[in-house]
Amino acid sequence: MSRKRPKPEEIVAKLRQADVLIGQGTSVAEAIRAIGVSEVTYYRWRREFGGLKTDQVRRMKDLETENQRLRKAIADLTLDKLILQEAAPGKLLSPARRRACVEHIMLTMNVSERRTCRALGQHRSTQRKVPRGREDEAALTADLVALAERYGRYGYRKICALLKAAGWFVNDKRVERIWRREGLKVPTRQPKRGRLWDNDGSCLRLRPERRDHVWSYDFVEARTHDGRKVRMLNVIDEFTRECLAIRVARKLKAADVIDVLSDLFILRGVPEHVRSDNGPEFVAKNVQAWIMGVGAKTAYIAPGSPWENGFVESFNARLRDELLDGEIFYSLREAQILIESWRRHYNTVRPHGALGYRPPAPEVFLPAFTAWPAALTPPAPPAKRPVEQRPTVH
Repeated sequence: MSRKRPKPEEIVAKLRQADVLIGQGTSVAEAIRAIGVSEVTYYRWRREFGGLKTDQVRRMKDLETENQRLRKAIADLTLDKLILQEAAPGKLLSPARRRACVEHIMLTMNVSERRTCRALGQHRSTQRKVPRGREDEAALTADLVALAERYGRYGYRKICALLKAAGWFVNDKRVERIWRREGLKVPTRQPKRGRLWDNDGSCLRLRPERRDHVWSYDFVEARTHDGRKVRMLNVIDEFTRECLAIRVARKLKAADVIDVLSDLFILRGVPEHVRSDNGPEFVAKNVQAWIMGVGAKTAYIAPGSPWENGFVESFNARLRDELLDGEIFYSLREAQILIESWRRHYNTVRPHGALGYRPPAPEVFLPAFTAWPAALTPPAPPAKRPVEQRPTVH
């Protein structure tokens, strides 16, 4: 039966006993036999514990225990550092991201789940419990996104109130979770937008939805070479971006506005709305009565808000930049011809950025197989030239 290794305190006591015997004149061999150990063990003990007292041995034992604890703590910190370095970059805010990161660390570093969860701050029950989505999650998400698009300045709490009013049984936490998952947020700053006001005081932003839905018109001024003023009345279709007409004259009044609109209404039909600023030619009573009489509606922008008539203002800028600022008109007739030529080029050739770099109204060519009207005679085919025979080399 093997004997237990003596404790350091017991070893120091035996060494002190041997020292006392040797001090009394006893030989070293007799002192060793007195303490009951071999000579090899005695000298080994002397090498390890010689000159120490019991309290010093106890203190040394505590230091060794503390060193072992520190070494283990350093190893744990090193492992935590390696785990955090291997983890995904950025903050692991959601349990789902932590769950995926824990699985990645376990596979790549061969670390236990308990150790990885402690390093990443993930509870083990959260790691093992697989989340189950609700059946109405997709429908709730769709309604939440629709409300967020409609009310851009509402946070998730107000959106939650709207959802509850619509019949959803949800709380703020669930709405906030979906809100953050979809990446929704209320911007700190938003661009200011002008509004169109109806006669009854209601606010309405009129946007073109189809061809001949909203027309807009405005005046542009230039000068001929002799310094005389030239006015232009520009009419565009906001949906197609097509310039319908540019009337060029020295003076243009309310009667000329009615004249231009009547020609366009006869040629293209009556639009639903005609947008303009509050110029005297546009707000004249006879112009308003005439537009209302043919079945159209006027849409006047707020005074001092040209951005509400942005389509025609953008067209005016293109007209001035591409033609008026680079041409010298020596007469009114020359200005009319050049401006009308530019208008046709703008409609049929010039690529428009808002239309995918296509012209607003490209020209349409009849294919060769299209049948000609009965009243017209098809053109005669070109005469064929006789084909000369090439000499044959034998």
